Amino acid sequence: MSIPIPTPTVVLILGGTSEASALAVLMAKAGVKAVFSYAGRVGTPRAQPLPTRIGGFGGVTGLVRYLQDHAITHVVDATHPFATGMSRNAVDACAKAGVPLVALTRPAWQVEKGDQWRKVADINAAVKALDGPPRRVFLALGRMHLAAFAARPLHHYLLRLVDRPQAAPLPDCHVILARGPFDQAGDIALLQDHNIDLIVCKNSGGEGAKAKLVAARALHLPVLMIARPIPPECLEYHQPQQVLDWLARVRHPGTDLGV
Repeated sequence: MSIPIPTPTVVLILGGTSEASALAVLMAKAGVKAVFSYAGRVGTPRAQPLPTRIGGFGGVTGLVRYLQDHAITHVVDATHPFATGMSRNAVDACAKAGVPLVALTRPAWQVEKGDQWRKVADINAAVKALDGPPRRVFLALGRMHLAAFAARPLHHYLLRLVDRPQAAPLPDCHVILARGPFDQAGDIALLQDHNIDLIVCKNSGGEGAKAKLVAARALHLPVLMIARPIPPECLEYHQPQQVLDWLARVRHPGTDLGV
């Protein structure tokens, strides 16, 4: 049984993941006052059942100002595991503003029997690892890091993006517009239809994008897996309900919540 969340509680969710969306649904059902924040990297972000803002805050100083101006009592960092810049800003801003912070994360994917992973440290290492003969590569990274792979123009790249790019992101590429979650059967068909012989992806974790790894295992395809950056130290949960329970327990130090 969940503990009632005291009032006044005003939560800022730094979103962008499926876990953030699941948390927004729970908060809306529980009647928790909250704002869902998108970084603005996707032109058509998923609709949320909470008031939504889009765009940056202006660094740590801007985030502190936002927390104070909007009387935010709690912050949930549910950003992408590779969005460490925003996570660092959240840690610093919450410390300066005296606002409790929790991270809603998802465990990294782990190698399973039948996987053919080659792990690399970062995007630059992934680009270097593609030195060699031409290949047909499923570049499953989103749009933020595509330009780096222009240094390896000999490959044909399959890109699956949420928004249509204004111009071809790479010299030899094919773009598919789609939004997850994806399933194993669909990803097997995708890889076969495009004769893919290598997948490059970030270790984002979660279920929504895992289908490509299951498909690669079934088709005996190699995967170039980019390791997660080390996140800033922060209290961390993996389930949205755990965050609601945390909200019920943890008070803003400058506010008498009357419990």
